[in-house]
Amino acid sequence: MPIRRLPPETVNRIAAGEVVERPASAIKELVENALDAGATRIEIQADGGGLSRILIADDGCGMAADQLALAVERHATSKLEPDDAGDVDLLRISTLGFRGEALPSIGSVARLTITSRARDSADAHQITVEGGDQRPVAPAGFPGPHGARVEVRDLFYATPARLKFMKSERSEAMAISEEIKRQAMAHETVAFTLDLDGRTTLRLPAEHPGDGGRLKRLAALLGRDFEANALLIDQERDNVRLTGYAGLPTYSRGNAGHQYLFVNGRPVRDRLLQGALRGAYADFLARDRHPAAVLFLDIDPLYVDVNVHPAKAEVRFRDPQLVRGLIVGALRHALAGAGHRASTTVAADALAGFRPHSGVGAGAAFSPSSPSAQGWTGWQGWAGSATAAAQVLPGLNERSARVESETVFADQQLTETRRAEVIDPLDFPLGAARAQLHGTYIVAQTRDGLVVVDQHAAHERLVYERMKVQMAAGSVTRQALLTPEVVELDPAEAERVSARADELAQLGLIVEPFGAGAVLVRETPALLGDTDVQGLIRDIADDLSEHGAALALSERLGEVCGTMACHGSVRAGRVLSAPEMNALLRQMEATPHSGQCNHGRPTYVELKLNDLEKLFGRR
Repeated sequence: MPIRRLPPETVNRIAAGEVVERPASAIKELVENALDAGATRIEIQADGGGLSRILIADDGCGMAADQLALAVERHATSKLEPDDAGDVDLLRISTLGFRGEALPSIGSVARLTITSRARDSADAHQITVEGGDQRPVAPAGFPGPHGARVEVRDLFYATPARLKFMKSERSEAMAISEEIKRQAMAHETVAFTLDLDGRTTLRLPAEHPGDGGRLKRLAALLGRDFEANALLIDQERDNVRLTGYAGLPTYSRGNAGHQYLFVNGRPVRDRLLQGALRGAYADFLARDRHPAAVLFLDIDPLYVDVNVHPAKAEVRFRDPQLVRGLIVGALRHALAGAGHRASTTVAADALAGFRPHSGVGAGAAFSPSSPSAQGWTGWQGWAGSATAAAQVLPGLNERSARVESETVFADQQLTETRRAEVIDPLDFPLGAARAQLHGTYIVAQTRDGLVVVDQHAAHERLVYERMKVQMAAGSVTRQALLTPEVVELDPAEAERVSARADELAQLGLIVEPFGAGAVLVRETPALLGDTDVQGLIRDIADDLSEHGAALALSERLGEVCGTMACHGSVRAGRVLSAPEMNALLRQMEATPHSGQCNHGRPTYVELKLNDLEKLFGRR
């Protein structure tokens, strides 16, 4: 069969299959064109999930009549400037678009109409392309002083087979909404309006540039809860800057749908960035929980390749380890700065669990003399002294149920005594301990509310943080294998593992090459105990292949530390004395990340007095 040159219409339709996968893809390309044109206001309309009609209107610089015909030709763009020698540098791309494929691709599979008026031009013009058939440029009306209006009708009518792969109109509309949200997050100074089937679903005014305007835009898109529980991120390393907001660990989600990543203002879905985000929260969340974050990476275009795929959703970094280290370091620094803070949604969820009662139900009359389920009732009669009653409450003055040295909490008690001479315990962030409930929960009073602490979860985090400090202070203790174990791998995997032998040695794992497709393991971290060496090395090889970092080993060490901390912490059901409870509260205030346990669950719930008064109808 002879080789033939494909007709331009077929070439455009092939290109359209990569650039325009669905209506949301077409809208993404058109919105990015508007942003590159300097638009400050962008209006988007979509009918029938974007398959029937799409309209993008902006107030950008617009296009002159002689530019409209070029705009719908393949690989014609205004965003790449040749140098004096006529060469175009694809490594210095500072715009969102640059390939010159979007408009001709859309015009080859749909009915495309572009109407535009250039800045400082008196006349507006229009061009139409239907299924690759281009019409002449003609004068047209235009409502604004300058800008462009791009209308797309009957998307994929020229490629009916593609229509069979489209999802429902509702699913396509949701994908469009999600795409506009991503673009709006990256450009808070631009006003966005989205109409779906004639109904306005999104109206975002332009915000002031900077952190304040960005957080206001994010709150409008992700909700006020995200605003209340987001930590500001702003770190720079080797001319690479990371900004944005990351949620507290207790403000986590069941999936990664609330993670938004941007590189030089471009929404991306990058495994390196997602892996770095997961690694930063590895100590704070269980594997089935995911952090909420909106992160913006600003990097010299010379050090990032955005020309990986026509959809431009993937990028490659020249120094991926620098980028990953920056993300992990910046997020952990912000999390450490949050101290013992927990998310505001914890209190809201707790209040939602309360049910007001007007009185004791029939058949369940209260009997002061009846013992409680725990063998104790706080009912002492109204004649007794409040002070006397407090002195006999279990958990306040009784000795711990477990025999311990009198110096277990000596340092904390001494510190608390010294502080009490100056500070009223009610003024501490977590207040003063008042009681212990069910041998598990500490109730503390603050100046403007109360705090309920899960003693086991809280102490588990404290022990875990101490263990991490000990690990950071020196090398991890290793144990030699009685017989060195040979692990067979793919030759490329074995080479990757061997190349990171020094890094693995710092984590307590001693490996060395053993032929072309294997490594020899001589020592393993003592913390891992009797571990599956074969599985461990293979997991590390997979992580090195996917993320370029030995995540599996560090995560397993973290899990082991968490397990040890769990067994070494104050157990639920143990009776604590008042000084012990207060010492635990003071330790929490002084320990980073103490607002959540090792699995991301909250260690305490704080209820403000105003919330309690609303609960009882006082407000």
